[in-house]
Amino acid sequence: MHKVGPTPARVDGIWWLYAILFVSVHVLAAWGAFYWRPYHKVPTASLVMGCLVFNLSGLGCIGYHRLYSHRAFQTKFAVRVVLAALGTAACIRSIKWWCLLHRLHHRFTDDPIHDPYPATKGLFYSHMGWIFFKPNYERLHLVDHEDLDNDPVVRYQDKYYVPLAASFGFVLPTLLGMMWGDPSGAFVWGGLVVKLAVWHCALFVNSLAHWGGLQPYSDDNTSRANLVVALLTFGEGAHNFHAFPHDWRSGPHTWNWDPSKWIIFGLYRLGLVKGLRTARAQDVKEALEYMHFKKKHGVAPAQEDASWTGETWDTPRALEYIESIPGTCVMVIDDYFVDVTEYLGQHPGGAAVLRKYSVRPQQDHVEASWAFDGGLNNHSRSARNRMKEFRIALCSRS
Repeated sequence: MHKVGPTPARVDGIWWLYAILFVSVHVLAAWGAFYWRPYHKVPTASLVMGCLVFNLSGLGCIGYHRLYSHRAFQTKFAVRVVLAALGTAACIRSIKWWCLLHRLHHRFTDDPIHDPYPATKGLFYSHMGWIFFKPNYERLHLVDHEDLDNDPVVRYQDKYYVPLAASFGFVLPTLLGMMWGDPSGAFVWGGLVVKLAVWHCALFVNSLAHWGGLQPYSDDNTSRANLVVALLTFGEGAHNFHAFPHDWRSGPHTWNWDPSKWIIFGLYRLGLVKGLRTARAQDVKEALEYMHFKKKHGVAPAQEDASWTGETWDTPRALEYIESIPGTCVMVIDDYFVDVTEYLGQHPGGAAVLRKYSVRPQQDHVEASWAFDGGLNNHSRSARNRMKEFRIALCSRS
């Protein structure tokens, strides 16, 4: 049985390297934009290039967020290289580390101890305050990363991240500026200023999208649908739909502002993307109805909790069931045997974590319950309802 104590998520002290880098880019960008190369003294080409770089770098979220963090779709090697390059140009850490922190954030959203950037610590902290402190994430080792380790694009980018980020983020815009005789203006507007714009727009998803906006799908945590943030982040600000984190969209409707979704769909139609993962229509409908009822009446609708009328199994009976069907994955969660075999390919955290906590000879039943009930993930109401669908028997403790 796992026992996790209340160790703080980070140790005391400033992470000076990141603090100095973060502040330095702000100071240099302000000096460059207002004194060295103000916008009225640079060619229009440098400003246009800066806007183009901002948009291309911002689209890196398709790779960092939807492809790698949530495995919402699959794509070819060449597309992964392009998406990795766009994300690298944003200089927001390597794919591997960004994804690990983001997966940890989803597992423990708003938890002041285990969430890397919890909104519960305040708007400033969730926006940028967390960047300045040395991390000591106690449960980061529990986050699955096998898929990241096995991807050659992720491995290469992580190994050479610093020179790649410097090259794509600062050197390349400067070299492009030489084409129209303005390398310094291109460095300021295509490098420094763009970095600030991309960084803070992305950080708004951690802060503003947890502070103001709508909650049509869930109020399990502080995530909200914020149109302003969505406009600045190619759809990522529609944050409340993250109640279904594995979905490739930030909203199920065609009219939801989500340019990232439209680009992914375009790549899908071209045959460059496959395996689009979507939330079940009945789950989305149930979530909308639940929240509508709660907002209208001020209380949550009564949940039916009928007594179990199925079979009761002991461990030998469960093992007999598992061995009779090769590949079966059964877990014990809240005193029920749960067959999650058909859910393996849909689980947002991947199939490996379900296999890890499955019933096997000499396996402690407490393991899966601990993981499901907050040890590994603070599951949403929707996830808990889905889990109940897979119950096959009550677990006998005798």
